[in-house]
Amino acid sequence: MQVNYNENMKNVDKLLELEALTENLTKHLAKNNLLKIKVLYFISQYENLSVSMIIDKLGLKKSNFALMTKDLENEGLVVSRQGEIDKRCRMLYLTEKGKAVLAEFLSSLDSYFNEKNSEVEYAIDVLSTYLNKKI
Repeated sequence: MQVNYNENMKNVDKLLELEALTENLTKHLAKNNLLKIKVLYFISQYENLSVSMIIDKLGLKKSNFALMTKDLENEGLVVSRQGEIDKRCRMLYLTEKGKAVLAEFLSSLDSYFNEKNSEVEYAIDVLSTYLNKKI
């Protein structure tokens, strides 16, 4: 039995459903290393952001992120450097190996969604822009 919600709650329900569906799909394609892929992706997209800003984007605890990035450094996927402007900040950069791992995942995701649908692409762009403004 479905409960009647006001319009805002319906949007929240849709967002939760979308999050669950996309996470399940990407988790499968990421071979259960979804968090690693997310971190690599955000580092690639926001290379000039500090570690704390990436943590905010991902919604992770600082301690969890520190462990994850340490593993990524040990695997040779990322390097950490002191910020050039603010020496207190740490900046993360993908290595060539990290770029290759991310590219392989994105390629498999692209292959999965090999159909082109301009309406879906537009909807995803709008939702992404909206959510980035909220975070």
